[in-house]
Amino acid sequence: MTDLILHHFDNSPFSEKVRLIFGWKQLAWRSVMVPIMLPKPDVVALTGGYRRTPFLQIGADVYCDTALMCRVIDAIAPEPPLYPRAATGMQHVVAQWADSALFSAAIPYTTQPAGAAHMFRDVPPEVLKALGADRAAMTAGTRRATPVDAAAQLRSYFAWLEALLLPGQKFLLGETPCIADFSVVHSLWFIHRAPPVTSILAPFDKLLGWYERVLAFGHGRSDKLSGSDAIAVAAQAGTHASTQVEPGLGFPAGAEVTVSATDYGTDLVSGTLVGLSTDEVVIARRDERAGTVHVHFPRIAYQVQIKKPS
Repeated sequence: MTDLILHHFDNSPFSEKVRLIFGWKQLAWRSVMVPIMLPKPDVVALTGGYRRTPFLQIGADVYCDTALMCRVIDAIAPEPPLYPRAATGMQHVVAQWADSALFSAAIPYTTQPAGAAHMFRDVPPEVLKALGADRAAMTAGTRRATPVDAAAQLRSYFAWLEALLLPGQKFLLGETPCIADFSVVHSLWFIHRAPPVTSILAPFDKLLGWYERVLAFGHGRSDKLSGSDAIAVAAQAGTHASTQVEPGLGFPAGAEVTVSATDYGTDLVSGTLVGLSTDEVVIARRDERAGTVHVHFPRIAYQVQIKKPS
């Protein structure tokens, strides 16, 4: 039985990023479907309040944000490599840009009225209203592109990506896929969820050919698991991945801290600091059902703070 448990939902773009990596690496994994909006009691039991989707569970260790999750998956299954040396540091630059700027344009473009009417055609009005309120709370304080601005941005972005695909080249940075491919593909996948607005991709033949090659990897082999069973896995694990708090990074081991994303979904997660490096922060927290869980976050786009007294 596989140790990889992905908590996700079908229409989540970042979940598709991870599912395709599972497919490329031909991995077996367990699938926990999470609610698309609050309340999420089983999610909170494992993450302590982090509500973005997906997250990865391995026993009593929970990994948040696909930037970190992908590194963990690659460490567990290093062949074929997700970060090939031939792709150089450019793969990280493209991946970071795609997960932020490209994604931030793809979402408002796709959910413009024509796209939303298709994507949510079977959703009852009261549920759609609640979903809108949920997403508004997640993005409070951020300015979102209009559909017109998002379309202009995407046309520029797609031209950049098309230019990366040199004659005869199969993937963005070479003959084999890398993290850049999987970070870009999920935004195009999301746009394809709304056929009324996919015409924006029509001029980019090479990019569309690349898209089909990446989608062909599939999702690997998955078995369904309930949220309560995933919580039981954590409670019964008994051990955690090895971590340490490196000196000179501003926070001592054992400090009570909060961790939060800095872009959207900025809910604070509180716990005891048990791991800290320039790449990762890890906090331990206790849950009535899940037991002691270590929650892992990347350092990029996340903030660590000493917890304020109640």
